[in-house]
Amino acid sequence: MTGNLYRGQVGLPFTSALRVYEPLEAFPAEQQDALRKSGARKDSRAAVENAELLASLGRITRPGGDPFPTGRTDLVRVVPAPAKDAPTQGTPPAADLKDPEGAAKPAGPGTPERLLYCPSQLVLRAGLAANALMEGIHGPLAQLLIPEEQRDKHQERIDEARSHAGLGRVHTRASTWGIPFSWFCLFQESDPTDVVESDGHIVTVRIRASIAQTLARVRNAVAHLAIAAPELDMLEDLTQLTEWLELFHPDSAVELDYGAVADKVYPDDSPLDVRLGIECLAEGDMTGAAAAYRRLASRWIPIRQLARAS
Repeated sequence: MTGNLYRGQVGLPFTSALRVYEPLEAFPAEQQDALRKSGARKDSRAAVENAELLASLGRITRPGGDPFPTGRTDLVRVVPAPAKDAPTQGTPPAADLKDPEGAAKPAGPGTPERLLYCPSQLVLRAGLAANALMEGIHGPLAQLLIPEEQRDKHQERIDEARSHAGLGRVHTRASTWGIPFSWFCLFQESDPTDVVESDGHIVTVRIRASIAQTLARVRNAVAHLAIAAPELDMLEDLTQLTEWLELFHPDSAVELDYGAVADKVYPDDSPLDVRLGIECLAEGDMTGAAAAYRRLASRWIPIRQLARAS
């Protein structure tokens, strides 16, 4: 399945994701049974990613001109996490808790664990993406590609999803043709990291940290930039990121999934470079901050230029 996933990504835009996984009790009661069944199936991560990719390609070619997901087969990603009262010392990294297909394995005899869940929420996310597209510079073109009738039909799906699951929280943020620098503030090089490979290529890299760690890191970055560089756009991005993370259960985990762009940039020092850049700004070291930015730019600007390549 992993090999199929890699071949299926060839020719598609690089898409990365920032996901929050919550414990079962964080979800409405009517969702918990479906989530519990997803965890019991123990689907490999590769199988979930492949199913989502094939479904998205299927929507593009669906007759009738409706590109939106229906929500009937919404997927759920599941990751294991130590129980709240389990010791943290000696816990194996995430890469050691996976089988070759990426399925979650028990942490080992005598090691309590629980499952954390991240529903795809494709109906809600597709609606948000469509609204952003309509309001952007390509709005007139988007109106031609997505007829008003289909947008109205999808709004009905959104209203139905909200009525069943409450307003909820969107658990996934996606980025195309590169990873926002603000996301790297949430992670450090010591965080558990999975490198998924197939046929000599890196399919993706996934970094995870607890939501408590990510909130502490992003708040520290906001505090430094608010004093040293309040004019930076990154400060607004980090502020919005903080507000988003604060919506979730305190026992959640946060994952950065590089996607196929990992094959172009990994090993990647971006979390370190972003952290050093902010620390240099806070210390008034403009030379160090500029050096960190140059390293980031040399790594990511060529990726973003691919979006305009013919």
